Amino acid sequence: MGQTANLLGGGRGEADDPHSLVIRFPESEPLTTDAGVDIFPLTIAYQTYGALNADKSNAVLICHALTGDQHVANVNPVTDKPGWWSTMVGPGKPIDTERYFVICSNVVGGCMGSTGPASTNPRTGQPFGLELPVITIRDMVRAQAKLIDHLGIDQLFCVAGGSMGGMQVLQWAALFPRRVFCAMPIAAAARHSSQNIAFHEVGRQAIMADPEWRGGRYFENNVRPTKGLAVARMAAHITYMSDEALHRKFGRKLQDRESPTFSFDADFQIESYLRHQGSTFVERFDANSYLYVTRAMDYFDLAADYGGSLANAFKGSKTRFCIVSFTSDWLFPTSNSRAIVHALNAGGASVSFVEIDTDKGHDAFLLDVPELLATTRGFLESAARARGLPAPGAVK
Repeated sequence: MGQTANLLGGGRGEADDPHSLVIRFPESEPLTTDAGVDIFPLTIAYQTYGALNADKSNAVLICHALTGDQHVANVNPVTDKPGWWSTMVGPGKPIDTERYFVICSNVVGGCMGSTGPASTNPRTGQPFGLELPVITIRDMVRAQAKLIDHLGIDQLFCVAGGSMGGMQVLQWAALFPRRVFCAMPIAAAARHSSQNIAFHEVGRQAIMADPEWRGGRYFENNVRPTKGLAVARMAAHITYMSDEALHRKFGRKLQDRESPTFSFDADFQIESYLRHQGSTFVERFDANSYLYVTRAMDYFDLAADYGGSLANAFKGSKTRFCIVSFTSDWLFPTSNSRAIVHALNAGGASVSFVEIDTDKGHDAFLLDVPELLATTRGFLESAARARGLPAPGAVK
């Protein structure tokens, strides 16, 4: 991880000069946000895998989760670790890059090259910080649509993602129904719950209480609110795991000691684990971006945009849906997914639903869960046949 100090962890290199493909839209093509403020010029950083076929019918858009990025199936340039969904995306994998043209972009408000609070504001020469308008899930999707337009793709074969990525999938299907042939929202919800908003607020307050946050202008002061951001990550990480998984992995085991120290050191393995999660997270993520992306999730309420009826969001939709939840996910429980299924049924949409039995909690969508891999492969294979996509190696 030798280059990390030159990237986001030690500065702002990745925010302005990402190690990925980039499209920079001119000032004449702004992103008009729900906050009523135009973002211009707009930058979208993205990665692609596989090849787009002749009629551009095999494109799959992957939407990343809260602290994800565009590096879905390649080595991350900051962490030197495999892509965050390398179990799912790649040659011969469920989202097969020998068959599909896979696209993944960093969300607006992120910190890996798309316009975000760490990006340089061309009008001031300083990072945007909190001068960037608050971003919504709909803003993220509108920005992705500009990228898809730039790539010359009229209809996406599939849009897929988990957690915040699943929210983007639902927003895509509602906002651009004719542009999405099939959709796969995983471990997601059509609105953020008050409990989840509360968890996010704890994280945001931890960041803003750090004396080095400096009202969001920390880069200009050559400091970063790493302690506050680490605490925010620690609190959030607990919600991604289940009680069963925590107990199986850690129990009440002590960390490198035979007995308690009777101090506030990390006596327990779970304490040491959380501290490690916090310290590694601050090397790759921007504190202000954490404020922005958590707020985007908080504001998400798809039914509210359609007269209070979620079914109205999907009324008459021709998109094929596969909804996936996990039994031990208490952050986005199965009841959230069932509400989406009921709304899709009421709207007359084609929908299948799978609840996967696992004790891996919300993070299960990122892990090697055989049932999820099989479900994804089966759903996409069925949709590909309906779409008329040839098998890998065949000529269309």
